[in-house]
Amino acid sequence: MFTGIVEELGTIRAIQRGTHSAVLSIGASLVLSDLKIGDSVAVNGVCLTATGKDGGGFTADVMHETLNRSSLGKLVPGSPVNLERAMPANGRFGGHIVSGHIDGVGTILSVHRDDNALWYTVRAAPELLRYVVEKGSVTIDGVSLTVAAVEADRFSVSLIPHTAMVTVLGRKRPGDTVNLETDIIGKYVEKLLNPQEELSSKGGITLDFLRENGF
Repeated sequence: MFTGIVEELGTIRAIQRGTHSAVLSIGASLVLSDLKIGDSVAVNGVCLTATGKDGGGFTADVMHETLNRSSLGKLVPGSPVNLERAMPANGRFGGHIVSGHIDGVGTILSVHRDDNALWYTVRAAPELLRYVVEKGSVTIDGVSLTVAAVEADRFSVSLIPHTAMVTVLGRKRPGDTVNLETDIIGKYVEKLLNPQEELSSKGGITLDFLRENGF
């Protein structure tokens, strides 16, 4: 589990591409201090497993599904990436519950300054926006942010200067793709409130079935 508080900006050192997969070599320093092979690291919000480590960075495998659901496939050598190690049991919960399992991608529509803040407006698909609520939490490229506004096909967040300076978001421009993870609590609540929908779609037990059989 992560919190969406980025620890450092890493750099893509090299990418080894397969037919439907890739191996990332990521330059880092801070996250290496206690990183072990097999540990989880959020890279631009995507939970990856460290498969190798040296004095200047680590490597991680990226599966076909991850490339399809995230923007990692667009990275090139030299690209900066947000890095966060998994949250320790005795750590501070500075952001919100972040799984590192990306729901999809969005596209930055606009970036504008409001005094000391930067407003980002992001277009997203309806199936993602249903879980995005005003004053709720959303993760953009691994950064925990508060939703400032929601419209039919987009939402907006406001960044303080520090966040823009120490994460890749400060380098993003209109047209750029970003990884999105919506609030996991909302997804679980929806599933718990509507279990019969999935059961019905799979031909399982429904309320109608129970009534018809005397329950």
